[in-house]
Amino acid sequence: MRHKVQQFLSLGQLPSEREATEEAVARHQEALFSILPPLSLEEAEAVVGVFGPDSCFGLAWTLLHLIETAPGWEEYALSLPEGGEWANTLRHRSERYAACRKAGTVL
Repeated sequence: MRHKVQQFLSLGQLPSEREATEEAVARHQEALFSILPPLSLEEAEAVVGVFGPDSCFGLAWTLLHLIETAPGWEEYALSLPEGGEWANTLRHRSERYAACRKAGTVL
C-alpha cells in the first residue's frame, strides 16, 4: 500500500459536516488529493472504511470516484455489506456499470 494512502487512512473517518472543524476537513482534503489514481484493489478496500456519515463537503464523492479507479472495483463493490450510505452508493453504481457493460454502452 502506498505511503499517501496510509497517511490518508491514519486520519480516520471523514468528519461529519455538522461537527467538522475547518482544520479536520483541510487535513482530510489535502491527504485525499495527494493520492494519485489509480488505486490498487487493496487500497480501495482499505479506504472504503473512511467514509463518514455524510458527504463531508464533497470529499466523500471524491473518495468514491478514487475507489472507482481501482481495477476490479465493481466486483468488490458488489460484495460490500448493506447499510452504509456510501457502500450502498458504490454497490448501486457497480450494478449500473455492469448493466451498461452488458448492453455495450461502456468502453
